[in-house]
Amino acid sequence: MDITTKNTDAPPPMPTPTETERKRAARGATRPGDRIFLGLSRGSGILLLVIMAAIAVFLTYRAVLAISEDEGNFLTTFEWNTGTRPPVFGIAVLAFGTVVSSIVAMAIAVPIAVAIALFLTHYAPRRLSGPIAYVIDLLAAVPSIVYGLWGALILVPQLNGLFSWLDTYFGWTGIFSWEGGPARSMLTVGILLAIMILPVITNVSREVFRQVPQMHEEAALALGATRWEVIRMAVLPFGRSGVISASMLGLGRALGETMAVATVLSPSFDIQASLLNAGGGTFAQNIASKFGEADTFGRDALIASGLVLFVITLLVNGAARAIIARRKEYSGANA
Repeated sequence: MDITTKNTDAPPPMPTPTETERKRAARGATRPGDRIFLGLSRGSGILLLVIMAAIAVFLTYRAVLAISEDEGNFLTTFEWNTGTRPPVFGIAVLAFGTVVSSIVAMAIAVPIAVAIALFLTHYAPRRLSGPIAYVIDLLAAVPSIVYGLWGALILVPQLNGLFSWLDTYFGWTGIFSWEGGPARSMLTVGILLAIMILPVITNVSREVFRQVPQMHEEAALALGATRWEVIRMAVLPFGRSGVISASMLGLGRALGETMAVATVLSPSFDIQASLLNAGGGTFAQNIASKFGEADTFGRDALIASGLVLFVITLLVNGAARAIIARRKEYSGANA
């Protein structure tokens, strides 16, 4: 007698998907809610590109109108006389001041912000890290004009001693020579910008360091690593991309900061070799100080300088994206 054994545990055969279902699955949307969300996401991305393109077209059009009548070289001229006929203006001083003040701010803010973030996540007790993080969040919400008033009334008078010390011991470099007068220079602007961008970089870096997988740190400790070695071998490599992103956010604010810079800086259209002597200017400060009194042509010239700032910002963000793309192995998504 033949006995046929039937396997009752085998799952029933799956229905074969239809051609329409396969096409929907290939598009990534198989349910009405998924299709709606896909359409909204795609539309938002397209809308963002349209807005960016519209801004670029507007700035370029108005900039061409102004540059076509400029008697000077727009990139190298050390003047800004848009009210004369023929007009002569250029962005050499503004570009130099914007870049220098931003570099000073980043050189001061990034190391301090990363150190604070590491302290809050790996050293400070919970009852201490919470209040400190709350205060840092409050600093990020302070309006820029308040920072500017504080800088003009409190920071500038207090920097005379620092400037005198730098001139005494490092004045031979030329970068830190000081001729006296109020401390309304590029170094003052850089210090104020560093204070303003410090909360942004700290908050983002802190959240990135909190995402470090616990098993990475435990593995390092199990191998006998000290706390600093754990941070150096596990925490910093994992959070490198996040710190770069946080730094770019801070740099974006430093490049475009307006009122705080206009409040503490004594602008002039000359390039100072020393960071301590008054003078110089930035794109945002120049636009804010001259826009109200400018005529139609003068506003077109200011828009032309705004186009340069727009391009610089795009280049900086593009460079940051390239750096992050080279460090994909350290990103949280690949941990």
